Amino acid sequence: MESSNAPGGAGGGRREATRQKLYEAAVTLIAEQGFSATTVDEIAERAGVAKGTVYYNFASKSVLFEELLRHGVGLLTASLREAAEGTAKEGGSRVDALDAMIRAGLVFIDRYPSFTQLYVAELWRTNRAWQSTLMVVRQEAVAVVEGVLREGVEGGELSDEIDVGLTASALVGMVLVAALDWKAFQPERSLDDVHAALSRLLQGRVSGNR
Repeated sequence: MESSNAPGGAGGGRREATRQKLYEAAVTLIAEQGFSATTVDEIAERAGVAKGTVYYNFASKSVLFEELLRHGVGLLTASLREAAEGTAKEGGSRVDALDAMIRAGLVFIDRYPSFTQLYVAELWRTNRAWQSTLMVVRQEAVAVVEGVLREGVEGGELSDEIDVGLTASALVGMVLVAALDWKAFQPERSLDDVHAALSRLLQGRVSGNR
C-alpha cells in the first residue's frame, strides 16, 4: 500500500498492510499537529482501526513513530544504494552516481513530503526517546554517499582534499532542504528542473568542473 505521506513497502500480508495504515495515519496527524498533540485514539480513527490494533502492532505511540522513522529512512537508504549500484552497472562515473543519488532522493521526497518534513524536524530535536535510532538510520543513509565519495577519491576521480564524511552529510542535507524549499515555496517547478539545479551545483563543487 502506497501513500504520498508515509513510505510503503512491498508485500508482508495483512499485518504489514495494517502497519502501513498506521504509518500513514501517524505521519499525517503528526505533520498536522505535532507529536505531543497527536493521540493513539486519533491515529486509530484516522487509520480506520480499533485502538487495540495500534497497541497490537506497536507498544506505544513513541514506538510507532520510531519504527516509522526507521522504516522510512531505510527506504530512502535503499533508493540511494540502488541509484549508485545502477550507475555502476551502466559504467557511469562516481560523480554520475552522486547525481543519480540526488535524483533518487528528490523522487523519494516528492513521493513522501510529509515524512520528509517530520524526519528533518526530528534531526534538530535531541530529547526524543528515538534519538539514538534516528542517528543510526541517518548514518546508514549518509554512509551510502560516503562510500561513493571515497571510491571517487581513491580512484582519482575526485580531489583527495575532500572531507568525505562532511561532504556526504552536506550532499544529503542539500537534497533534503532544497526539496522541502521546493515543495513549500516553489511547487510549480518540476522535479527535473530542481534536479538540474542541484546537478549543476554538484558538478561545480564536488567534481571541480567549471
